[in-house]
Amino acid sequence: MTATDAPSAERALRVPVAGGELAATVWRADAPGTPVVAIHGITANHRSFSPLAARLDAPVLAVDLRGRGGSRALPAPYSMVQHADDVAAAIRAAGFARAIVVGHSMGAYVATRLASRHPELVEAVVLVDGGLPLRPAPEGAQLSPEDVLGPAIERLRMTFPDAEAYRDFWRQHPAFGPYWSPAIEEYVDYDLVDDGAGARRPSANPDAVVANLVELDGRDGYAEALEALEVPIALLRSPRGLFDETPGLYDDEWLATWQSRLPRLEVGDVEGTNHYTILMGSGVDAVAAAVRRAAAAGDAPREGAEAR
Repeated sequence: MTATDAPSAERALRVPVAGGELAATVWRADAPGTPVVAIHGITANHRSFSPLAARLDAPVLAVDLRGRGGSRALPAPYSMVQHADDVAAAIRAAGFARAIVVGHSMGAYVATRLASRHPELVEAVVLVDGGLPLRPAPEGAQLSPEDVLGPAIERLRMTFPDAEAYRDFWRQHPAFGPYWSPAIEEYVDYDLVDDGAGARRPSANPDAVVANLVELDGRDGYAEALEALEVPIALLRSPRGLFDETPGLYDDEWLATWQSRLPRLEVGDVEGTNHYTILMGSGVDAVAAAVRRAAAAGDAPREGAEAR
């Protein structure tokens, strides 16, 4: 499969869920490959997966999670479990029997919950710089949303006069500005919405973001659900973090801790990327390759079973 400039045959999907409708896009619904379901990060939206969809000859479903993008009006609860159930509803609405689930950042946690709660829908899981519980804060310390997300949380409280002003904000971000591209611009433009009161602001609901941020440490049975997964699971790690800093989200020592707990976990580093460009920049080809490997493994004959 060769990369293209943009995914084709795109159609919008609205999925009935608790409290309203979930917004989603399906690319290449009639493509022959194993379906792919894509789940975005904590303040992001589903357009972050447009570059990946362009590189896969397979149906790709990407959703705006509850409280983000076109799903921003959906009410609480915003828990990972609720997100997983919402995505399961979208998979069924798209007509997918089983899919390879790709989760980026917080979306990787949702992917894990999805595979745990709805294993009949999940062929394999690809975690993109996310999904492992974050290293706990030093004893007695309490990290704020600003400590973890910095400008990403600050912008949710801001308003912007127009799309160009919002682009200028993102061009100053150390993990975005130096790597600016049409794909990033399209993602940023989609994220700016009219709030109904005459202002334009980022689409993510701050309450939803904070509710999910506290779950990233593996609480409420998440760590146990991750360890109990029986589907193939791969992690792609970026060496640089949310601000283009080193080390990235998972340092070597912390990653080794989790590799010892997850002996079936396949890990690959995507050099030259940060937490965002691993998906919306130079790292997207590595993500596409991981999806293809998962699809090929799923199509291979299994002991005691016929090939699909």
